[in-house]
Amino acid sequence: MRPQILFPLFAPTTALPGVGRHAARLLERLAGPSVADLLWHLPTGIIDRRHMPKLADAVPGAVATLALRIDAHVPGRTPRHPYKVRCSDDTGFLHLVYFNARPDYLQRSLPVGARRIVSGRVELFNDERQITHPDHVVPPEELDKVSGIEPVYGLTAGLSPRLLAKAMASALARAPELPEWLDPSLVARERWAGWRASLAAAHAPAGPADLEPTTAARRRLAYDELLANQLALGLVRLNQRRLPGRSLCGDGRLTAAATAALPFALTASQQAAFAEIAGDLAADRRMLRLLQGDVGSGKTVVALLAMLTAVECGAQAALMAPTEILARQHYATIEPLAAAAGVRLGSLTGRDKGKARERVLGALVDGALDLVVGTHALFQDEVAFRDLAVAVIDEQHRFGVHQRLTLAAKGKGVDVLVMTATPIPRTLMLTAYGDLDVSRLTEKPAGRKPVDTRVLPLDRLDDVIAGVMRALRNDAKVYWVCPLVEESEQLDVAAAVERQRQLEATLGHPVGLVHGKMKAAEKDKVMEAFARGGLGLLVATTVIEVGVDVPAATVMVIEHAERFGLAQLHQLRGRIGRGDRPSTCLLVYQGPLGETARARLEIMRETEDGFRIAEEDLRLRGAGEVLGTRQSGMPTFKLADLAVHEALLQTARADARLLLDQDPTLSSPRAEALRVLLYLFERDAAVRYLRSG
Repeated sequence: MRPQILFPLFAPTTALPGVGRHAARLLERLAGPSVADLLWHLPTGIIDRRHMPKLADAVPGAVATLALRIDAHVPGRTPRHPYKVRCSDDTGFLHLVYFNARPDYLQRSLPVGARRIVSGRVELFNDERQITHPDHVVPPEELDKVSGIEPVYGLTAGLSPRLLAKAMASALARAPELPEWLDPSLVARERWAGWRASLAAAHAPAGPADLEPTTAARRRLAYDELLANQLALGLVRLNQRRLPGRSLCGDGRLTAAATAALPFALTASQQAAFAEIAGDLAADRRMLRLLQGDVGSGKTVVALLAMLTAVECGAQAALMAPTEILARQHYATIEPLAAAAGVRLGSLTGRDKGKARERVLGALVDGALDLVVGTHALFQDEVAFRDLAVAVIDEQHRFGVHQRLTLAAKGKGVDVLVMTATPIPRTLMLTAYGDLDVSRLTEKPAGRKPVDTRVLPLDRLDDVIAGVMRALRNDAKVYWVCPLVEESEQLDVAAAVERQRQLEATLGHPVGLVHGKMKAAEKDKVMEAFARGGLGLLVATTVIEVGVDVPAATVMVIEHAERFGLAQLHQLRGRIGRGDRPSTCLLVYQGPLGETARARLEIMRETEDGFRIAEEDLRLRGAGEVLGTRQSGMPTFKLADLAVHEALLQTARADARLLLDQDPTLSSPRAEALRVLLYLFERDAAVRYLRSG
């Protein structure tokens, strides 16, 4: 149960004075449904209203706070014309301008002869000064309410700055004093105030410097969020470690047979990764390891060796991939090696129906199958194993932690290996996969040729098409990736369809097309024709980004490359250079390029190192956008910026580890406050682990 002290923060925003249902909907769209969500929405700018010049000295274009006398009301000739109020001081006059005005309200609040303090942006119109819809108009005795520094917040359509400022002030007033969960020595070293004082300071910047993520108040709030994240991951990890595992010590006969059947020797990093995995399998606690390797680094082979270790011990293993294309590709890689080792291999995807499906399900239950490769179909209720010991999950960020645990629940003490070809920056690794041990494959298998990457402007498209024609005449396979028009599947598909039509007309022979709106069977048919049939050119949206293996593909054209993120460009480029022929990637851009887009294309030209590219992506775009993290199950932070707060993350990680080593059940005096922290950042699931553990 959420602690009572947090109830005011998790109330809906309708609990704030003046926030009705309509305003609450706008606030939810901006920040979220609760008072806490609103408080995490920090200012992005300031308006300094301390400047109080005489009218003659008020600079057009700048915000000024003026002491004025109301001289006259000048209604518009029609309701569509602006309503003006003429004001003056002893140096000149100015008009306050209102559109869609309520004259009776303005006459009551601005009576002729009265004095008012007016604050807003001064403009020149027909050589006369005016302020359109002033931000503040108050009597002189309320000068102190408007003449300070005012925070500026990001808004959403329909939400006025005034309404948001009122709601924010009420939200801050509701924020309770919370018990201190931080280590006193850290607070002293960093000179941090308490949680509530830091929150108030972050919402009351005194100058531009106070908006920086490096200020004491913002660092403190970011650290709280990172500590909650690391503590929650630590508790999940502890819970996993507590569950009984099983020791799998293979005799090496099957792994040796499969390795001998490989057309190449294992790289040093493949050998090192398998040694780490074998160590985990032999231990009597559950393995929970991430195998991270760039496109083409040979993860599937390492995963197979782990699965064969389970089979050597008389158990079964399963590999789950996010798409049918990827599952079939893994199956094709594993099949000859499994055959060489005399191991029985099956597959199970959503398209397996009727008797074929029943046969596979029966063979898994009675142990006639040693290994199975499949999709989400593997963790459906009716799938049961005789003795599942190792589960391998590919492209983990396409699945949630819940699905990882569901597959692991189909056996006793199942060891889990998670794989990803998406290079993840170290800081993101710690926040998303802090509950996993990590192995990295840093080399590509022997024989892989580097990809020659070139950057070309869109006005050289004719040269690009001529190059594609030459490549097709030399029996090369060519990908043509169409622009990310915007985050709209409809428009991206339209761009791809149009490009396919143009290329087919220009080249005079069939051009394939795949996009996310096609049915899986249609998509697979086109991919099959491209991979093994006579289709030489494939136009695609980014659906080909993950896991399509066509060794004959040696040319990749990426149109409007400036619109793609670095990680996406790197994934797309990884589709070529998978055989032994030289490959070329053409990044075609529409000028003029912004600074970030230019830097992105430059990095792509310089390096094929996915890990360096991932770190640069984080630096250029910030954590929220990397890997499309908003869609990928990566945590999104409201207060921490991983590109800036990396050192805080390291400290939080060390603090969480030390805490859980010394007090795994969180029962010390400080622990009570830490439970409040976990609930504050909605890491409730971790608290449940504490109770169930």
